[in-house]
Amino acid sequence: MSLSWLLETDSKSLRSVNGSRRNSVSSLVSSSSASSNLSHLEEDSWILWGRIVNEWEDFRKKNEKQLKDLVRKGIPHHFRAIVWQLLCNAQNMPIKDQYSELLKMTSPCEKLIRRDIARTYPEHDFFKEDSLGQEVLFNVMKAYSLVDREVGYCQGSAFIVGLLLMQMPEEEAFCVFVKLMQDYRLRELFKPSMAELGLCMYQFEYMIQELLPDLHIHFQAQSFHTSMYASSWFLTIFLTSFPLPVATRIFDIFMLEGLEIVFRVGLAILQMNQAELIQLDMEGMLQYFQRVIPHQLESGPDKVILAAYNVKYNAKKMKKLEKEYTTIKTKEMEEQVEIKRLRTENRLLKQRIDTLEKESASLADRLIQGQVTRAQEAEETYLVMRELATVRQQSEEATAQLELAQSTIRDLQQRPLLKGIPRYTEESILQLERELVQARLKEAESQCALKEMQDKILDIEKRNTSLPDDTNVVRLQEELIAVKLREAEAVMGLKELRQQVRDLEEHWQRHLARTAGRWKDNPRKNAVSELQDELMSVRLREAEAQAELRETRQRMMELETQNQIHSNQLRRAEQEGQGFQERVTVLTAQNKGLHIQLQEIKRKQAEIECKNKEEVMAVRLREADNIAAMAELQQQISELEIQKEEGKVQGQLNNTDSSQYIRDLKDQIAELKHEIRCLKGQRGSSMSNQPAFDGIHIVNHYIPDDESYHSSDEDTGVGKTPSHLDHQHSSISRIRLHPSLGLGDTDSEGDDDGQGLVLSVPPIGTHKHTTV
Repeated sequence: MSLSWLLETDSKSLRSVNGSRRNSVSSLVSSSSASSNLSHLEEDSWILWGRIVNEWEDFRKKNEKQLKDLVRKGIPHHFRAIVWQLLCNAQNMPIKDQYSELLKMTSPCEKLIRRDIARTYPEHDFFKEDSLGQEVLFNVMKAYSLVDREVGYCQGSAFIVGLLLMQMPEEEAFCVFVKLMQDYRLRELFKPSMAELGLCMYQFEYMIQELLPDLHIHFQAQSFHTSMYASSWFLTIFLTSFPLPVATRIFDIFMLEGLEIVFRVGLAILQMNQAELIQLDMEGMLQYFQRVIPHQLESGPDKVILAAYNVKYNAKKMKKLEKEYTTIKTKEMEEQVEIKRLRTENRLLKQRIDTLEKESASLADRLIQGQVTRAQEAEETYLVMRELATVRQQSEEATAQLELAQSTIRDLQQRPLLKGIPRYTEESILQLERELVQARLKEAESQCALKEMQDKILDIEKRNTSLPDDTNVVRLQEELIAVKLREAEAVMGLKELRQQVRDLEEHWQRHLARTAGRWKDNPRKNAVSELQDELMSVRLREAEAQAELRETRQRMMELETQNQIHSNQLRRAEQEGQGFQERVTVLTAQNKGLHIQLQEIKRKQAEIECKNKEEVMAVRLREADNIAAMAELQQQISELEIQKEEGKVQGQLNNTDSSQYIRDLKDQIAELKHEIRCLKGQRGSSMSNQPAFDGIHIVNHYIPDDESYHSSDEDTGVGKTPSHLDHQHSSISRIRLHPSLGLGDTDSEGDDDGQGLVLSVPPIGTHKHTTV
């Protein structure tokens, strides 16, 4: 790597904020450190670091210990950008070429990044509100959120990117940040689960317990967890906790040694302030970490870095702690999964119990309602039957009285009338007739009452059919009886247990009364008392066992009840499912039928469209034939006209012959004109009924008089076309049609002053081109 490239990078790092957006950075040191009055020590440092950068690969392999010492003493500000890139191997990354494309894309984290940018180095000039620093910081964070969508954006990462942007352009800062996330365990720290941060807190707390036991005990007593003060150390590499020059020096070492320096510096800070922290409570310690410790480090980082390398750090022990933490977390995850499963099962069981209780209450209500309804129906039936029996009895009595009256009437009618009592016989007959009428009225009333009773019986039978069938009622009664039996058994068991508890309490009281003066009795009585104590304990255990047994039986009965209810629910669900399947089958068949009908309608529509197109094409073909025939007739007329004109010019015909010849020609012309009119009339009628045919092109040509066509002796009577129109048909005759006649002379003579309609007519027998 050449020194010129180093100087170019260094010049980029010294550009002001008002420079180019993609090559702007800010300086961390004061203006005095950038002046030309450098001391000899600084000059030697510059020369040494320049040689190291130019011979980086060889120097790092051969002088690794010297490089560590130099980095721990601090990298010069102007070499910091290139040395950081060399330390993390980020100088030639392929992802650098993708940076401009990433900026054109949209990230789902843009709102979060915009919200947190104002909180990143708010007191630094480079990151003031609406400054260039905020813009390039947004670009780098957005680009990384698109590259690593699992991590996306995390708050602490903006401080690291901000420090990189103070040293180098945004593309290089982006590459360095990608390397830090991939190779320096930062990606695991910033993942949504933050598992790596938990591991760091576990390792750091163990180191405090081992190296600073008194402080660890104090933290435990105050419930002062490690994450309350140390999480920001690991997430931002002290950038939010220490002054910026101190944090930058620590970041130099972090680029070479990784997270080890964070553990060392953190323990060094605790060692240096152990005496003060032990005397504070939790709130006081928080304030101490936020205000006092940063103030202590304003004098410089050398003291804390020197103390950090005096801390005992065992890499093997850290690996062992990492394995222990992984095992603990695995067990915790398994326990959480088991707890979640148990909670889910508990919730499902509660829901099932609620459902079963509701179903049991519903079944009991239905059963009670059915029993009440049946009792009411039975009572109504009994009343109706009793009324029916009364009506039948009344009807029978009326019928008997009617028969008796009729027999009496017949006897009286058959008996010869006595002369002395004719008036009495008539009165008796009238009385009997009145009784007969009353008897018939009673019979009619009885029949009406009987009919009403029969209607009531039919109504009751219909209502009975609407009630649940006997099997359902019997099943519900069986379930209710089983529930009642289990409840009764549970109550009896509870009574027995209570009785046993009372008996045991009585035994216990007697036992206490007997053992009150045991110390006065002889050893034999004491032995008997001990046996009685053992007997009492055995009885207690027996009572406990019986209670557990009864509780188990009760649970078993409850489970059986639940099983039976579930079976009923399952049976009803299967019936509903069968009904739904049948309905789905019917709807599927209907859908298929509608689809077939739709296909048929589409097919018919396509056939109709094809027929319409065929008819239109046939009409257009007929029109084209008519136009071609008209063109042929016009050509014949033109030939006759030409022949007429030639006869006049040459004077070869005599007067008689020429006049006769002219008359013949005029007759032929009249016939042809008549045919043309007929064809035009047919065409006009067809054009009024059908759309215009666009296959034949009709064109108006307005030709001046000087462009007439001249005939010669060698011609066949057809005028010649101009040369620029003679590329398709060589023999075409043009006829000028006057607006008044629709037909005129040929252009060969050129005697027309006006401009008319010119017809280009192909020879007879051809229909390829017709232009009007």
